[in-house]
Amino acid sequence: MSYREKVQKAKEFIINRIRQRPEAAVVLGSGLGAFAGSIQEKVEIPYEEIPGWPSSTAPGHLGKLVSGIFGSTPVIVMQGRHHYYEGYSLPDVVFPVRVFGEMKIPYYFATNASGGISHSLSPGDLVLIYDHINFQGHNPLRGGNEDEWGPRFPDMTYAYDRKLIELTESAASSLNMQVKRGVYAAFTGPSFETPAEIRMLRILGADVVGMSTVPEVIAARHMGMKICVISCVANYAAGMTEAPLTHEEVLKEMDKASGRLVGLLQAVILRLRNAGS
Repeated sequence: MSYREKVQKAKEFIINRIRQRPEAAVVLGSGLGAFAGSIQEKVEIPYEEIPGWPSSTAPGHLGKLVSGIFGSTPVIVMQGRHHYYEGYSLPDVVFPVRVFGEMKIPYYFATNASGGISHSLSPGDLVLIYDHINFQGHNPLRGGNEDEWGPRFPDMTYAYDRKLIELTESAASSLNMQVKRGVYAAFTGPSFETPAEIRMLRILGADVVGMSTVPEVIAARHMGMKICVISCVANYAAGMTEAPLTHEEVLKEMDKASGRLVGLLQAVILRLRNAGS
């Protein structure tokens, strides 16, 4: 079975299980599963039940697909993503994105935990990603191109949709919540970056660093989806303090910030239908 046939099979399975066609896909990063609790008329599907869908093995990622209604907007939510460091190929990592693209879902929202590189950022800050630097050494579009999915050489200038960024900033303002814009640098992990790598990234213009999201964005952009990424700074990046980095620290900070991030995401989803993006 070809990769595209696997995507089609997963799409048909999901469509047969859910009640309505989603208008937005939401990917919840480490420790951010709480958003799914606010969805009405929900249908939950464990990843292992979906044909071809990878399992989620990273701590803080529950491994469930949740479909339902938020406000008046049909949504589908991934409680946990897939990472390159888990041993998956990039086609596996972006498999859910391909399925969502085949489902003709127009909006792709992703959240993640990141390390703060910029000296203007502190743990708990929310950052709207407007560009990225791919240090993972690979691209999910490598290999034969599916012309029906997108062009061979997709433009990445506006991969992060400017209208969605402005919509999110407006929603944050209505909540008296501060958000900043930033550039996200992606490494493969699972080791944290070295202090020298962080100094390099700062020189290159990166504001935050993580181990996910960029392959998903590339695939979603390839399929013509409108993308918004909200990153929560979970820790100072390597070398910025004396403290060693741990994933437990990341999850602890994400737990503290989850209420604000989930609240912002909810406000943005509620505004989608009137946005005209």
